[in-house]
Amino acid sequence: MTVHFTPLTAATPVSNAAKLDEYVAARDFDKPTLVIDLDRVSTQFQALKAGLGRADIHYAVKANPASAIIARLVDLGSHFDAASKAEIALCLAKGARPENISFGNTIKRSSDIAWAWGEGIKVFAADAAEELEKIAINAPGASVYIRLIVEVSEADWPLSRKFGCDRDTALRLLDMAVSLGLKPVGFSFHVGSQTRRADMWTPTLDAVSQIWQTAIDAGHDLSMLNIGGGFPAFYGEEIQAPTDYAAEVIAMVEARFPNVETLMAEPGRGMVAEAGVIVAEVMLVSRKSERDLHRWVYLDIGRFSGLAETEGEAIRYPFQTARDSEPMGPCILAGPTCDSADILYEKRPVSFPLSLKSGDRVLIRNTGAYTSTYSSVCFNGFPPLDVVVI
Repeated sequence: MTVHFTPLTAATPVSNAAKLDEYVAARDFDKPTLVIDLDRVSTQFQALKAGLGRADIHYAVKANPASAIIARLVDLGSHFDAASKAEIALCLAKGARPENISFGNTIKRSSDIAWAWGEGIKVFAADAAEELEKIAINAPGASVYIRLIVEVSEADWPLSRKFGCDRDTALRLLDMAVSLGLKPVGFSFHVGSQTRRADMWTPTLDAVSQIWQTAIDAGHDLSMLNIGGGFPAFYGEEIQAPTDYAAEVIAMVEARFPNVETLMAEPGRGMVAEAGVIVAEVMLVSRKSERDLHRWVYLDIGRFSGLAETEGEAIRYPFQTARDSEPMGPCILAGPTCDSADILYEKRPVSFPLSLKSGDRVLIRNTGAYTSTYSSVCFNGFPPLDVVVI
Protein backbone atom coordinates (compact mmCIF):
# COMPACT_ATOMS: atom_id res chain seq x y z
CA MET A 1 0.00 0.00 0.00
CA THR A 2 1.31 3.46 -0.89
CA VAL A 3 0.10 6.45 1.10
CA HIS A 4 0.99 9.97 -0.02
CA PHE A 5 0.97 12.94 2.32
CA THR A 6 0.63 16.60 1.54
CA PRO A 7 3.73 18.57 2.52
CA LEU A 8 3.84 20.62 5.69
CA THR A 9 3.71 24.32 4.93
CA ALA A 10 5.92 25.76 7.70
CA ALA A 11 9.48 26.63 6.73
CA THR A 12 11.03 24.24 9.22
CA PRO A 13 13.62 21.46 9.53
CA VAL A 14 10.79 19.06 8.66
CA SER A 15 11.64 19.87 5.04
CA ASN A 16 14.51 17.39 5.42
CA ALA A 17 12.02 14.52 5.81
CA ALA A 18 12.03 13.29 2.19
CA LYS A 19 14.02 10.14 2.98
CA LEU A 20 11.70 9.26 5.84
CA ASP A 21 8.61 9.96 3.73
CA GLU A 22 9.80 7.72 0.93
CA TYR A 23 10.50 4.90 3.37
CA VAL A 24 7.19 5.01 5.26
CA ALA A 25 5.05 5.59 2.15
CA ALA A 26 6.22 2.31 0.66
CA ARG A 27 5.48 0.19 3.73
CA ASP A 28 2.69 -1.05 5.95
CA PHE A 29 3.13 -0.99 9.72
CA ASP A 30 1.08 -3.20 12.05
CA LYS A 31 2.02 -1.24 15.18
CA PRO A 32 3.33 2.23 16.03
CA THR A 33 6.84 2.53 14.63
CA LEU A 34 9.54 5.15 15.00
CA VAL A 35 11.65 5.50 11.86
CA ILE A 36 15.02 7.25 12.25
CA ASP A 37 17.07 8.75 9.43
CA LEU A 38 20.66 8.11 10.52
CA ASP A 39 22.08 10.57 7.99
CA ARG A 40 19.91 13.27 9.52
CA VAL A 41 21.54 12.57 12.89
CA SER A 42 24.94 13.02 11.27
CA THR A 43 23.88 16.30 9.70
CA GLN A 44 22.62 17.60 13.03
CA PHE A 45 25.80 16.56 14.83
CA GLN A 46 27.93 18.38 12.31
CA ALA A 47 25.72 21.48 12.45
CA LEU A 48 25.88 21.63 16.24
CA LYS A 49 29.61 20.95 16.30
CA ALA A 50 30.22 23.79 13.85
CA GLY A 51 28.61 26.18 16.30
CA LEU A 52 29.95 24.66 19.52
CA GLY A 53 33.56 24.95 18.38
CA ARG A 54 35.98 23.74 21.03
CA ALA A 55 33.21 22.41 23.27
CA ASP A 56 33.04 18.61 23.33
CA ILE A 57 29.65 17.17 22.39
CA HIS A 58 28.59 14.58 24.97
CA TYR A 59 25.49 13.14 23.34
CA ALA A 60 22.78 12.49 25.92
CA VAL A 61 22.29 8.77 25.31
CA LYS A 62 18.91 8.77 27.08
CA ALA A 63 17.40 10.79 24.22
CA ASN A 64 17.64 7.80 21.89
CA PRO A 65 19.97 4.86 22.59
CA ALA A 66 19.46 3.04 19.29
CA SER A 67 22.70 1.16 18.75
CA ALA A 68 23.06 2.43 15.17
CA ILE A 69 22.88 6.03 16.41
CA ILE A 70 25.56 5.41 19.03
CA ALA A 71 27.81 3.70 16.49
CA ARG A 72 27.41 6.56 13.99
CA LEU A 73 28.19 9.17 16.64
CA VAL A 74 31.28 7.24 17.73
CA ASP A 75 32.47 7.38 14.12
CA LEU A 76 31.81 11.14 14.07
CA GLY A 77 33.94 11.68 17.16
CA SER A 78 31.17 12.35 19.66
CA HIS A 79 31.60 11.95 23.38
CA PHE A 80 28.72 10.66 25.51
CA ASP A 81 26.71 11.56 28.60
CA ALA A 82 25.52 8.32 30.18
CA ALA A 83 22.88 8.03 32.88
CA SER A 84 23.30 4.37 33.80
CA LYS A 85 25.50 1.29 33.67
CA ALA A 86 23.52 0.06 30.67
CA GLU A 87 24.14 3.26 28.70
CA ILE A 88 27.86 3.15 29.48
CA ALA A 89 28.03 -0.49 28.40
CA LEU A 90 26.24 0.35 25.15
CA CYS A 91 28.66 3.15 24.31
CA LEU A 92 31.69 1.01 25.10
CA ALA A 93 30.29 -1.85 23.01
CA LYS A 94 29.96 0.51 20.04
CA GLY A 95 33.56 1.65 20.30
CA ALA A 96 33.43 4.74 22.50
CA ARG A 97 36.54 5.27 24.59
CA PRO A 98 35.94 5.38 28.37
CA GLU A 99 37.65 8.76 28.68
CA ASN A 100 34.99 10.13 26.33
CA ILE A 101 32.08 9.03 28.55
CA SER A 102 30.87 10.92 31.60
CA PHE A 103 28.58 9.35 34.21
CA GLY A 104 26.21 12.29 34.30
CA ASN A 105 23.36 11.04 36.47
CA THR A 106 23.57 12.45 40.00
CA ILE A 107 21.72 9.39 41.33
CA LYS A 108 23.89 6.29 40.97
CA ARG A 109 24.01 2.83 42.52
CA SER A 110 27.28 2.26 44.40
CA SER A 111 27.97 -0.96 42.52
CA ASP A 112 27.47 0.85 39.20
CA ILE A 113 29.99 3.52 40.21
CA ALA A 114 32.51 0.79 41.02
CA TRP A 115 31.79 -0.99 37.73
CA ALA A 116 32.15 2.23 35.70
CA TRP A 117 35.41 3.09 37.44
CA GLY A 118 36.69 -0.38 36.63
CA GLU A 119 35.76 0.15 32.98
CA GLY A 120 37.83 3.34 32.86
CA ILE A 121 35.17 6.01 33.42
CA LYS A 122 36.90 8.87 35.22
CA VAL A 123 34.32 11.69 35.42
CA PHE A 124 31.19 11.57 37.60
CA ALA A 125 28.42 14.05 38.45
CA ALA A 126 27.10 14.74 41.94
CA ASP A 127 24.76 17.14 43.71
CA ALA A 128 24.70 15.73 47.25
CA ALA A 129 27.10 14.81 50.04
CA GLU A 130 26.11 11.14 50.09
CA GLU A 131 26.76 10.86 46.36
CA LEU A 132 30.29 12.18 46.84
CA GLU A 133 30.83 9.63 49.60
CA LYS A 134 29.72 6.82 47.28
CA ILE A 135 32.04 8.04 44.54
CA ALA A 136 34.99 8.37 46.94
CA ILE A 137 34.53 4.79 48.16
CA ASN A 138 33.90 3.17 44.77
CA ALA A 139 35.96 5.40 42.46
CA PRO A 140 38.78 6.78 44.62
CA GLY A 141 40.51 9.78 43.10
CA ALA A 142 37.85 10.29 40.42
CA SER A 143 37.09 13.67 38.88
CA VAL A 144 33.71 15.07 39.87
CA TYR A 145 31.61 17.99 38.78
CA ILE A 146 28.80 19.46 40.85
CA ARG A 147 25.44 20.00 39.24
CA LEU A 148 23.88 23.36 40.02
CA ILE A 149 20.16 23.89 40.30
CA VAL A 150 18.69 26.29 37.73
CA GLU A 151 16.21 28.49 39.51
CA VAL A 152 15.26 30.69 36.53
CA SER A 153 14.47 28.89 33.28
CA GLU A 154 12.73 30.09 30.13
CA ALA A 155 12.58 26.58 28.64
CA ASP A 156 9.36 24.92 27.53
CA TRP A 157 10.20 22.11 29.97
CA PRO A 158 12.19 23.38 33.00
CA LEU A 159 14.26 20.80 34.86
CA SER A 160 14.88 22.72 38.06
CA ARG A 161 13.37 20.63 40.87
CA LYS A 162 14.82 17.13 40.85
CA PHE A 163 18.48 17.71 40.05
CA GLY A 164 21.16 20.10 41.21
CA CYS A 165 21.98 22.07 44.35
CA ASP A 166 22.13 25.74 45.24
CA ARG A 167 25.18 27.97 45.45
CA ASP A 168 26.07 27.43 49.09
CA THR A 169 25.60 23.67 48.90
CA ALA A 170 27.71 23.48 45.75
CA LEU A 171 30.58 25.34 47.40
CA ARG A 172 30.43 23.01 50.41
CA LEU A 173 30.45 19.99 48.10
CA LEU A 174 33.60 21.24 46.39
CA ASP A 175 35.32 21.41 49.77
CA MET A 176 33.99 18.00 50.70
CA ALA A 177 35.20 16.45 47.45
CA VAL A 178 38.73 17.65 48.20
CA SER A 179 38.57 16.22 51.73
CA LEU A 180 37.47 12.85 50.30
CA GLY A 181 40.41 12.69 47.92
CA LEU A 182 38.32 13.41 44.82
CA LYS A 183 39.16 15.97 42.14
CA PRO A 184 36.44 18.62 41.86
CA VAL A 185 36.87 19.94 38.32
CA GLY A 186 33.85 22.17 37.81
CA PHE A 187 30.11 22.59 37.53
CA SER A 188 27.27 21.45 35.33
CA PHE A 189 23.77 22.80 34.84
CA HIS A 190 20.78 22.39 32.53
CA VAL A 191 18.86 25.40 31.24
CA GLY A 192 15.80 23.21 30.66
CA SER A 193 14.64 21.06 27.80
CA GLN A 194 13.54 22.83 24.62
CA THR A 195 15.08 26.23 25.28
CA ARG A 196 14.03 27.65 21.93
CA ARG A 197 16.33 30.70 21.63
CA ALA A 198 19.95 31.12 22.61
CA ASP A 199 19.25 34.40 24.43
CA MET A 200 17.10 32.42 26.88
CA TRP A 201 20.37 31.12 28.37
CA THR A 202 21.37 34.57 29.65
CA PRO A 203 19.98 34.50 33.22
CA THR A 204 21.31 31.00 33.86
CA LEU A 205 24.79 31.79 32.56
CA ASP A 206 24.89 34.97 34.62
CA ALA A 207 24.02 33.04 37.80
CA VAL A 208 26.46 30.20 37.12
CA SER A 209 29.32 32.59 36.35
CA GLN A 210 28.91 34.23 39.76
CA ILE A 211 29.07 30.85 41.51
CA TRP A 212 32.08 29.88 39.39
CA GLN A 213 33.96 33.03 40.41
CA THR A 214 33.10 32.51 44.06
CA ALA A 215 34.55 28.99 43.87
CA ILE A 216 37.73 30.30 42.21
CA ASP A 217 38.08 32.98 44.88
CA ALA A 218 37.73 30.24 47.52
CA GLY A 219 40.80 28.53 46.07
CA HIS A 220 39.28 25.83 43.88
CA ASP A 221 41.13 25.14 40.64
CA LEU A 222 38.15 24.63 38.35
CA SER A 223 38.87 23.54 34.79
CA MET A 224 35.60 22.16 33.36
CA LEU A 225 32.14 23.57 32.66
CA ASN A 226 29.35 21.32 31.47
CA ILE A 227 26.60 23.46 29.93
CA GLY A 228 24.23 20.49 29.64
CA GLY A 229 21.44 20.23 27.09
CA GLY A 230 18.49 22.40 26.16
CA PHE A 231 19.30 22.54 22.43
CA PRO A 232 15.88 22.68 20.77
CA ALA A 233 14.02 20.77 18.08
CA PHE A 234 11.22 22.09 15.89
CA TYR A 235 7.74 21.37 17.25
CA GLY A 236 5.80 24.09 15.47
CA GLU A 237 7.28 27.18 17.10
CA GLU A 238 10.20 28.98 15.49
CA ILE A 239 13.70 28.02 16.62
CA GLN A 240 17.16 29.15 15.55
CA ALA A 241 19.21 27.08 13.12
CA PRO A 242 21.44 24.69 15.09
CA THR A 243 24.80 26.17 14.12
CA ASP A 244 23.70 29.74 14.82
CA TYR A 245 22.08 28.71 18.09
CA ALA A 246 25.12 26.79 19.33
CA ALA A 247 27.54 29.54 18.27
CA GLU A 248 25.53 32.18 20.13
CA VAL A 249 25.43 30.05 23.27
CA ILE A 250 29.17 29.41 23.16
CA ALA A 251 29.89 33.11 22.60
CA MET A 252 27.93 33.89 25.77
CA VAL A 253 29.76 31.12 27.64
CA GLU A 254 33.20 32.29 26.50
CA ALA A 255 32.41 35.86 27.54
CA ARG A 256 31.60 34.73 31.08
CA PHE A 257 34.12 31.89 31.44
CA PRO A 258 37.11 33.09 29.37
CA ASN A 259 39.72 30.83 30.97
CA VAL A 260 37.85 27.55 31.36
CA GLU A 261 39.95 24.70 30.00
CA THR A 262 37.24 22.18 29.06
CA LEU A 263 33.73 22.87 27.82
CA MET A 264 31.12 20.11 27.54
CA ALA A 265 27.68 20.23 25.93
CA GLU A 266 25.05 17.49 26.13
CA PRO A 267 22.60 17.79 23.22
CA GLY A 268 20.04 15.02 23.08
CA ARG A 269 16.73 16.31 21.75
CA GLY A 270 18.55 18.78 19.51
CA MET A 271 20.59 15.95 18.04
CA VAL A 272 17.99 13.31 17.17
CA ALA A 273 14.42 14.63 17.42
CA GLU A 274 14.14 15.91 13.86
CA ALA A 275 15.64 12.68 12.51
CA GLY A 276 12.58 10.66 13.48
CA VAL A 277 8.95 10.17 12.51
CA ILE A 278 6.41 7.92 14.20
CA VAL A 279 3.97 6.10 11.95
CA ALA A 280 0.67 5.78 13.84
CA GLU A 281 -2.93 4.94 13.05
CA VAL A 282 -6.30 6.38 14.02
CA MET A 283 -8.25 3.86 16.10
CA LEU A 284 -11.42 5.86 16.70
CA VAL A 285 -13.01 9.27 16.08
CA SER A 286 -15.98 10.05 18.32
CA ARG A 287 -18.02 12.59 20.26
CA LYS A 288 -19.18 12.00 23.82
CA SER A 289 -22.44 13.88 23.30
CA GLU A 290 -24.11 16.31 20.95
CA ARG A 291 -22.88 19.05 23.28
CA ASP A 292 -19.23 18.18 22.72
CA LEU A 293 -17.29 21.13 21.33
CA HIS A 294 -14.55 18.89 19.94
CA ARG A 295 -14.16 15.44 18.49
CA TRP A 296 -12.07 12.88 20.31
CA VAL A 297 -9.38 11.24 18.18
CA TYR A 298 -7.76 8.09 19.57
CA LEU A 299 -4.43 6.92 18.16
CA ASP A 300 -2.75 3.53 18.53
CA ILE A 301 0.06 5.29 20.43
CA GLY A 302 -0.25 7.30 23.62
CA ARG A 303 1.55 8.48 26.70
CA PHE A 304 2.49 4.94 27.75
CA SER A 305 3.88 3.85 24.40
CA GLY A 306 6.24 6.69 23.56
CA LEU A 307 4.51 10.07 23.88
CA ALA A 308 5.18 10.68 27.57
CA GLU A 309 6.48 14.17 26.83
CA THR A 310 2.95 15.32 26.14
CA GLU A 311 2.74 15.55 29.95
CA GLY A 312 1.48 19.05 30.68
CA GLU A 313 1.30 19.52 26.89
CA ALA A 314 4.88 20.81 27.13
CA ILE A 315 6.05 19.20 23.88
CA ARG A 316 3.59 19.59 21.01
CA TYR A 317 4.46 17.33 18.11
CA PRO A 318 3.61 18.21 14.48
CA PHE A 319 1.06 15.83 12.93
CA GLN A 320 0.40 15.03 9.29
CA THR A 321 -2.21 12.96 7.47
CA ALA A 322 -3.12 12.23 3.86
CA ARG A 323 -6.29 14.34 4.32
CA ASP A 324 -4.63 17.59 5.36
CA SER A 325 -5.78 19.42 2.22
CA GLU A 326 -9.40 18.96 3.37
CA PRO A 327 -11.33 21.14 5.90
CA MET A 328 -9.84 20.97 9.39
CA GLY A 329 -11.27 21.17 12.90
CA PRO A 330 -10.07 20.95 16.54
CA CYS A 331 -9.78 17.60 18.32
CA ILE A 332 -8.89 16.23 21.72
CA LEU A 333 -6.15 13.70 21.08
CA ALA A 334 -5.76 10.57 23.21
CA GLY A 335 -3.98 7.25 23.30
CA PRO A 336 -5.53 3.77 23.19
CA THR A 337 -5.13 2.51 26.77
CA CYS A 338 -7.78 2.29 29.47
CA ASP A 339 -5.91 4.73 31.72
CA SER A 340 -7.75 8.06 31.94
CA ALA A 341 -4.39 9.86 32.04
CA ASP A 342 -3.67 8.70 28.49
CA ILE A 343 -4.75 12.01 26.96
CA LEU A 344 -2.19 13.84 24.84
CA TYR A 345 -3.67 17.24 24.04
CA GLU A 346 -6.85 18.64 25.58
CA LYS A 347 -6.09 22.10 26.96
CA ARG A 348 -4.96 23.14 23.50
CA PRO A 349 -6.77 20.88 21.02
CA VAL A 350 -5.02 19.86 17.82
CA SER A 351 -6.35 20.44 14.33
CA PHE A 352 -7.19 17.38 12.23
CA PRO A 353 -9.19 16.90 9.02
CA LEU A 354 -12.93 16.74 9.58
CA SER A 355 -13.00 13.63 7.39
CA LEU A 356 -10.47 11.74 9.54
CA LYS A 357 -11.59 8.20 10.42
CA SER A 358 -10.34 4.98 11.94
CA GLY A 359 -7.65 3.26 9.92
CA ASP A 360 -6.14 6.53 8.65
CA ARG A 361 -2.38 6.82 8.97
CA VAL A 362 -0.97 9.67 11.05
CA LEU A 363 2.67 10.75 10.91
CA ILE A 364 4.01 12.29 14.10
CA ARG A 365 6.97 14.41 13.09
CA ASN A 366 10.23 15.15 14.89
CA THR A 367 9.79 12.31 17.36
CA GLY A 368 13.34 10.94 17.32
CA ALA A 369 14.02 11.97 20.94
CA TYR A 370 12.50 10.68 24.17
CA THR A 371 9.92 8.42 22.56
CA SER A 372 11.39 4.93 22.28
CA THR A 373 13.05 5.37 25.69
CA TYR A 374 9.74 6.34 27.32
CA SER A 375 7.79 3.48 25.76
CA SER A 376 6.33 0.98 28.24
CA VAL A 377 6.98 -2.73 28.02
CA CYS A 378 3.42 -3.68 27.16
CA PHE A 379 0.81 -1.68 29.11
CA ASN A 380 -2.71 -3.02 28.43
CA GLY A 381 -1.12 -5.45 25.99
CA PHE A 382 -0.32 -2.69 23.50
CA PRO A 383 3.15 -3.29 22.03
CA PRO A 384 6.04 -1.00 22.85
CA LEU A 385 7.14 1.44 20.18
CA ASP A 386 9.05 -0.31 17.43
CA VAL A 387 12.21 1.39 16.09
CA VAL A 388 13.65 1.19 12.59
CA VAL A 389 16.87 2.99 11.67
CA ILE A 390 17.48 3.68 7.99
